[in-house]
This record gives sequence, C-alpha cells and structure tokens, in this order.
Amino acid sequence: MFGVKTAVDDCGDAAVRVCVRGGTVEQNWDTVRSIAARLDPSSDGIVSVIPTYDALLVEFDNLLTDHDAVRALVSDAAAAPEPRWGAPRTFEIPVVYGGEYGPDLRETAQFLGVSDTEVIRLHSAAPLVMRCYGSPGGAPMLDGPAFGLPIPRRSSPRPRVAAGSVAVAGRQAVVSAKPAPGGWAVIGRTPLTLVDPAAEQISVYRPGDLFVFRAIDADRWDEFDGRSLLPIGGDSHG
Repeated sequence: MFGVKTAVDDCGDAAVRVCVRGGTVEQNWDTVRSIAARLDPSSDGIVSVIPTYDALLVEFDNLLTDHDAVRALVSDAAAAPEPRWGAPRTFEIPVVYGGEYGPDLRETAQFLGVSDTEVIRLHSAAPLVMRCYGSPGGAPMLDGPAFGLPIPRRSSPRPRVAAGSVAVAGRQAVVSAKPAPGGWAVIGRTPLTLVDPAAEQISVYRPGDLFVFRAIDADRWDEFDGRSLLPIGGDSHG
C-alpha cells in the first residue's frame, strides 16, 4: 500500500513487534490486519499473532524458529496483496444507561456540556467499528462515538468493573468481556454475555465488525440476562 511502511523489532527472546506507519489511520489498520491474516499461529513456529490499531505482536517458539525467520515471514506477509475481507457483521447491544449500571454517565455529560440523554443518543447514534481485541478476556475495542471531545479517564480507577460494562475513554469505546479493574468512564451495562471461555471460539466478533448500541430500561434486564452475543441475522441473542 502506497506510503505505508513497516518496522520489525525484536521483543524479548520469543517475539517480534511490527509497527505500521506512514499511511492514514485506516491504511495502517488494514495493513496490520492483512499481515495478521497471513501469519498462521499453527505453523512456522508461530505461537500467536496479536494485532492492534497500528502494530502487532508475533510470538513464536524459540526452540522451533528464531527472530530472523519470523522477520522474513512478516516481510513476505507485508508484501503480499491485501486479502479480500468479508462483509462486516453487525452486533446489536442492549444497554441500560446510567444509574448503578452506568455510574459515570452524569459526569461524562457534564464534561461534554450536554444532557445525559444526549450522551446516550450520541453513543447509540451510529455503528462503532471494532478495531482489535483488548483486555480483559478479549473485549472488543471500538471507535468512540462522535462526542466531539476525548473523554478523560477516571482519576481513580475502580478495583472492579462488571462484565458487560459499556465504557468510553479518549476517542475509544469498549464493552467489558470479563470483570476487571478499570479507569474508563462507565456509562452503561449490557446483560448479554460476550465471551464463553469453554467454547472452541471464545468470542464471535472480530476486527472490522460493527457494534450498534440500543438503550433499554432497567426492567428489561432479565429479558436479555445471560444470553450470548450473536450477530444480527444469527439466532437472535441466543
């Protein structure tokens, strides 16, 4: 891709870090996805491939291969034609905003100088693109909604953020897949289950998919509680 450059650096004794620069945000991200798609974690001594927005980490078994061999694989992957991506799938996320489910909604609204209702409207107005997996547990890292301003992180992170929490920070958004500490602004929570560690495929979403958020009242929580997240067109929510 014109203007896009990759730099590969050793990262410890069993990994390399690939940084992509020089293109637009979308071009860099597409290049990262393309390289990741061509590196097979089940062959050539590669153990795992972890793509992010503009970089990826390639971990390998140093008893089977070495940095030079993996760098060569990365170079070949970067030079190959861009793969054809399938159409993105859309996931609809029911969310109870505010109150005990979204304790930072009011503070977020005050920071933006708008009403709580306007924050909810902006957050649910358009599909958000999933860019990569995050922690904990493979949470979908999403483009942020059109708030106009980057949302600051909390000055004091919470020791525990519930699974399903819908949070924003900077110009990003996320849905927590598992309970964990967190410093992002939690504006709501979904009753859906995002990941199943016992399943062959822990999560059903992948980078490039779209997430649409829909506000629901708290009295509808039990209607969705425990259902698995599925794309629109699948078996509803399980």
